[in-house]
Amino acid sequence: MKQLHETLSINAQGRRLYDITPQVLQWVQQSGIQSGLLTLYIQHTSASLLINENYDRDVLVDMEAFFNRLVPDGDELFIHTVEGPDDMPAHVRTALTQTSLSIPVLQGRVALGQWQGIFLFEHRHLPARRRVLMHVMGE
Repeated sequence: MKQLHETLSINAQGRRLYDITPQVLQWVQQSGIQSGLLTLYIQHTSASLLINENYDRDVLVDMEAFFNRLVPDGDELFIHTVEGPDDMPAHVRTALTQTSLSIPVLQGRVALGQWQGIFLFEHRHLPARRRVLMHVMGE
């Protein structure tokens, strides 16, 4: 049994979904783990992680449109606006999504489905450097 960890840095250039699948798959493959568990954890309160379709880019456009309608910037409901009108909506978006993912590793590969990809979902408009901790354990 062994464990490895690494920090993946992403330079998010504003609100959208960023496909981090290639970086994660490459790291797990290089780890040498054949059977185990991959955990991804984002260390931020205004960005999150998602597994979603990576075949049709319209899915990503529709996800963003849905969240724009569900949690609009500048909503008068919110009193926390220290960093601007997208500040509190970013925290709500994070609360509605996920800050960690657990994915099995089987036969040396991350066990994603055929059309699944791993995405960092940036909820702020301004550019930000985001950190995703990658941890894999197994044999």
